[in-house]
Amino acid sequence: MERPVATAPEHEQAAPAVATPSPRPHRIVRHRPPVRAWLQPVVIALIVVAAFVTCYVGLQRNPQPHQIPIAVTGSALPGEIGQALGDTVEVHPAASAQAARDAVQHHDVDAAVVGGGPHRLRLEIAGAAGTSTTAAVKTLVGAYAHGAHKHVTIEDTVPLSHFDARGLAGFYMAFGVTLAGFVLGSNVLGLAGLLRLRHRFRVLGGASVAIGALAAIIAGPVMGSVPAPVAPLIVTLAFLAAAASFTTKLLGTYFGPLGIPVATLLLLTVGNATSGATIGPDLLPGTARAVSALLPPGAAVRAVSDLSYFGGAHAVVPVLTLVAWTAGAGLLLGLHARLARRRSAAAPALSAPA
Repeated sequence: MERPVATAPEHEQAAPAVATPSPRPHRIVRHRPPVRAWLQPVVIALIVVAAFVTCYVGLQRNPQPHQIPIAVTGSALPGEIGQALGDTVEVHPAASAQAARDAVQHHDVDAAVVGGGPHRLRLEIAGAAGTSTTAAVKTLVGAYAHGAHKHVTIEDTVPLSHFDARGLAGFYMAFGVTLAGFVLGSNVLGLAGLLRLRHRFRVLGGASVAIGALAAIIAGPVMGSVPAPVAPLIVTLAFLAAAASFTTKLLGTYFGPLGIPVATLLLLTVGNATSGATIGPDLLPGTARAVSALLPPGAAVRAVSDLSYFGGAHAVVPVLTLVAWTAGAGLLLGLHARLARRRSAAAPALSAPA
């Protein structure tokens, strides 16, 4: 006999399963980055390389002398040389051969032409004024002497250091200090959220002194390539590092990401290319000649050369130029911080309910 199978009441029976549709996958929307994000780094890199090549290669392409200062002795000789060479030289009449030599040794002029008889001339040059400048002077005076049927003897009254035969040690030292200051300023830009402005100023100032001292000791007493007195050289290079670091921080603060490329162009490209070391200032084109002494690298190269070979006779103005760059950048940074504090203090008052 079969046992009946127990069944659940009708109201307790399971409801038939209903197929639920599977959730549709979410569509991932990918936003294409703006064109500016692609173009900006490429354009900046192209501008930097174009400016670098144009400055360093273009300025050496066809240097032309322009009013190179030379002292000339005698009564008729200054006028003859001035008329023959035109505006390529700036003739300074000298009362005697000793006065002409003193002018060269104090860097009041780049060379001196002394009459040595009816058919002889003596050209006194300052090798420390730079190989490009002295080469131009030799060519110009030689051309005049050839036309006047005179024989020229050459004497270097201010020769370069034995360990700086090409006269480029000061330029490379200034370039290295400028680069170190640029790197210092770039890194301190990232400390805005960690250090107060006065503490960042202390970092910039202290590190600039250390950079200047290290560069001066290596190039001076250690290697003997830069024969300037150590203490004035340290001061000059410290202000160069400070000018570069404070200016880099200033440009980065005011212009944001574009500030670093602008500092690169201003200091490392235009500033170093027109500094007057590889191409003498009197052989630069007009625009480059105008900015040469105003930018920190050019001012530093002049000061280092003057301290090394000419007794510091004309070093004050270049050093003051470096001081002005440092102080000006520091003042503008302080102004920017003050304006930022005023804006942040005014923001809550403007957002408060009436």
